[in-house]
Amino acid sequence: QVHLVESGGGLVQAGGTLRLSCAASGNIFNINVMGWYRQAPEKQRELVATIASGGNTNYAASAKGRFTISRDKNTVYLQMNSLEPEDTAVYYCYAKQYWDYWGQGTQVTVSS
Repeated sequence: QVHLVESGGGLVQAGGTLRLSCAASGNIFNINVMGWYRQAPEKQRELVATIASGGNTNYAASAKGRFTISRDKNTVYLQMNSLEPEDTAVYYCYAKQYWDYWGQGTQVTVSS
């Protein structure tokens, strides 16, 4: 099936920048959508951004103007600028084929 490997999380000060990446491997045919979700402690998992094969993107309101999602074949990136403490969460890579696939999650911590 599809295996997703994330990287790029870490600790950054408010106003700083991080770039997350996620590489899909395995049976990578017909992956229609890739994206990023996040989950903060004691909160529900929420959409951050998605990108379809044709290039259409969707962003959460909190991400618009600060985050940029991009895709290079089977690797998806999330450029995060002007990070805020409220962005602190575990970020999960997502891919849609016939089934939904999820990465293991990478921690992003933004200090005030």
